[in-house]
Amino acid sequence: MSFNFYMPVKILSGKNAVRNNKDIFLSFGKKCGIVTGKSSAKKCGALDDVISCLGELGISYCIFDEIGENPLIEDCHRAGRFFDEERVDFLLGIGGGSVLDASKAIGIYTANASLSPEDIYLRKYDNSPLDVLLIGTTSGTGSEVSSVSVLTNGRTNRKKSISGSDCYAKVVFADSTYTCSMPYAVTVSTALDALAHAIEGYFCPKCTIIPGMFADVAITDLWKSLKWLHKNKTVPDEKMRETLYYASLHAGMVLNPCGTLFPHPLGYVLTENYGIPHGKACAAFMTELMERGFAHEKEKAEHILALTGATKEEFCSVIESLTDLPEITMTAEEIEEICSRWDSVIPGNFLNSPGGFTKEDAKKIFTERFA
Repeated sequence: MSFNFYMPVKILSGKNAVRNNKDIFLSFGKKCGIVTGKSSAKKCGALDDVISCLGELGISYCIFDEIGENPLIEDCHRAGRFFDEERVDFLLGIGGGSVLDASKAIGIYTANASLSPEDIYLRKYDNSPLDVLLIGTTSGTGSEVSSVSVLTNGRTNRKKSISGSDCYAKVVFADSTYTCSMPYAVTVSTALDALAHAIEGYFCPKCTIIPGMFADVAITDLWKSLKWLHKNKTVPDEKMRETLYYASLHAGMVLNPCGTLFPHPLGYVLTENYGIPHGKACAAFMTELMERGFAHEKEKAEHILALTGATKEEFCSVIESLTDLPEITMTAEEIEEICSRWDSVIPGNFLNSPGGFTKEDAKKIFTERFA
C-alpha cells in the first residue's frame, strides 16, 4: 500500500503555549495583524496573553475584530485592505474555526491588493500570502492543522471552501485552556463538527494508514466526551476540554488529506437557510451516513462502532439528541431549488461518499426529513 501524508504546520502545544514559545514571534517580523471576532479572544484570555508577549518582544500590533460566524469574503477582503494599509508583517488569528479560516483568506488578500472579494475563489494571485499563525479557542474545525478555509459569499449567502498549500498556518499555539470559556451549546456543536470530520474522512477512499490512525484516536475520544455531554448536559472540566481540543486536531489531520462527504454540503444548506450551527448541521446527517456506510463500507462502519462500544441505534440516538434540530419544513419547490446547486457540478464530497452520492440522493434525504 502506498500513501502520502503532508502536514507542514508547526504545532506548539500545552498550557501556556504562547508565553512558553513567545520568541518565535520574532522570526515573523516587527508588526503583527491580529484577527479576532468580537469577544471570544478576549474572554478566553488568549488576546491578553498575546498582547503581553508582543509587548515584551517590542513587536507592535493592530487588531481587526469584525469576523463573524461563517466568515464573509467581503469582511476578509476588508480586513486585508486594513492590514495592508497598516503594513503588518504577519497575521495571528485567535478564535474558533470561523476566525481561523478567515485568517488564511486575509493573508491572501493582504498580500494581493488587486484582488476583489470573489477573486479568491479563482486561486490565482501574484504574491505569496502573509505568514499566518493561529490560536484555536474552540474544539471543532481542526482548521489549525488543515489547508482548508471555508468562506461565505455575502452576495449569494453560499458557503464555499478554498484549499491548498497557501492555506496552511505556519505556527499553531495549541492550548486547550483557551477553550474553557465555551458554553455548553458551543462545546457540543464543535465536538459534533470534529466527529463529523473524523468519521467522514475515515469513510473516504483517500483514508490510508496514517489518517486512519488519527481517526481512531479522534472517534474514541470524541465519543466518550459526547456521551458525557449528552448524559450530564453541562460544561466539562478542564481535563475533558483538553481531550476535546486535541481530538479536534486529530480529526483535522483526518480531514486534511481525506476531505469530507455529503453531510457537509447538505449541512451548509441548514446553516445558510436556517441558521443551524455548522457542527450540528453536519451531524444532522450522521444517521444517513452510517446507513450508507453499512450498505457500502460495512467493515469501516463496524470499526467505527467498535471504537465507540455502541450499537448503531445507540450511536445514532445520542448524535440526534445532541444535534437537537428545531422544526424545519421545506416545500417541494424549495427542495428542488436547493438541489439545483448540484445540477452541473457534483462535488467531491458526493463522489467520495460510500456508494457514491447524487443530487437525487440529496433530494430524497431533504424530502424524507423536512418536506
